[in-house]
Amino acid sequence: MSGPRSRPRALITGASAGIGAAYAERLARDGYDVVLVARRRDRLEALAERLHREAGAHAEVLAADLTDPGALAQVEARAAGDESLALLVNNAGFGGYGPFVQVDPEVVDGLIDIHIRAVARLTRAALPGMVRRRAGGVINVASLLAVSGPVPPDPLPHRATYAGAKAFMLTFTQALAGELTGTGVRVQVVLPGLVATEFHTVLGMDLSARPRMTAADVVTASLAAFARGEVTCVPALEDASLLERLAEVQRSVLKAATTPTLAGRYRSG
Repeated sequence: MSGPRSRPRALITGASAGIGAAYAERLARDGYDVVLVARRRDRLEALAERLHREAGAHAEVLAADLTDPGALAQVEARAAGDESLALLVNNAGFGGYGPFVQVDPEVVDGLIDIHIRAVARLTRAALPGMVRRRAGGVINVASLLAVSGPVPPDPLPHRATYAGAKAFMLTFTQALAGELTGTGVRVQVVLPGLVATEFHTVLGMDLSARPRMTAADVVTASLAAFARGEVTCVPALEDASLLERLAEVQRSVLKAATTPTLAGRYRSG
């Protein structure tokens, strides 16, 4: 007589609220056990109890500040040592908006730590086991601001470090997808726009009057795109051909500029 069916496991960072909590709720309903990572243990424990009660999921709480190297190392070890880990969701983050010349250097460090270092290190920890098992995936939650570089800070916020870090997540995921072709492991980057969470409230921004997508809809789009094998998911983008046009322009620039000859406009008279 066979034992109980084992459930796949998902590790979700930034799981205490917003999009991270929405991933946890949806994945628990879809049959996953979850490892919930965030700083606020009380919120994680409340969410874990609810997921167990409502979805029968085993929810492990791992309270950790991913800007702390020691805490990050603990989460890395958890991801690397889990033979049931089927999905890593790198969702933790914060805004840190403000004119770059005025932003506290510690905020700059924090943005880099959580959106770049933690994403790269946790992905590096999780992937070898997934590749060995030829199954699994990583979802990186970036932002539509990842493609906002040419847009001035009005009406968009001052966001140089935040948007730059999210752009890293976009390029990192796209390049990694090429490396993982044929391994059975998939990666995805999600670029949501305005979402109805506490993200902006924490920054002192009242966006209650602005139309905003729900966190549940972001997750619905992400998981549907993941099942379809889409590397880049923009939940509110109706015309997906725009993403291919953007990629084609990038490829054209790369091809046209791969030459040792200095462009004419830079040659002195």
